[in-house]
Amino acid sequence: METQDETANCFICRKHRGELPIPGGLIYEDDLLVACHVQFLEGDPNDTYLGYLMIETKRHTPGLAELTTEEARSIGLLASRLARALKASEGAEHIYQFVLGHHVPHLHVQIVPRYRGAPRQYWGVHVDEWPEAPRGGLPEIEALCERLRHYLQNEAL
Repeated sequence: METQDETANCFICRKHRGELPIPGGLIYEDDLLVACHVQFLEGDPNDTYLGYLMIETKRHTPGLAELTTEEARSIGLLASRLARALKASEGAEHIYQFVLGHHVPHLHVQIVPRYRGAPRQYWGVHVDEWPEAPRGGLPEIEALCERLRHYLQNEAL
């Protein structure tokens, strides 16, 4: 059971309450989850790795082990759907899924595309460090999110 203290300063809970902006808006939302694009708070806001998505539980929960069965199933399905969307609409070559949780104690699954031409030294957790990767600011994030929303709305399940 979550306490107000746990959620009051939680970065993800604050986003869900509308206290922090969500670049590009929500890509997906249901009773259990939301999916959105990241825009890191450090560095140049116009240099965001495009397609770097987050699946976040609405319920404040610290990690995979604390998920309900329904949340776990929903995350798996949404991760697969977002991966297909990134491949279809953004031309991603490969999709990574990371759960690190070092800095934010609220489960967030990172869905990160690898684009064609990325050298092997940038594969995996370093994919967003590739200097030639597609990057942009808020207008590019908004356009990408709209393409993903459109794909998800029209995808046959």
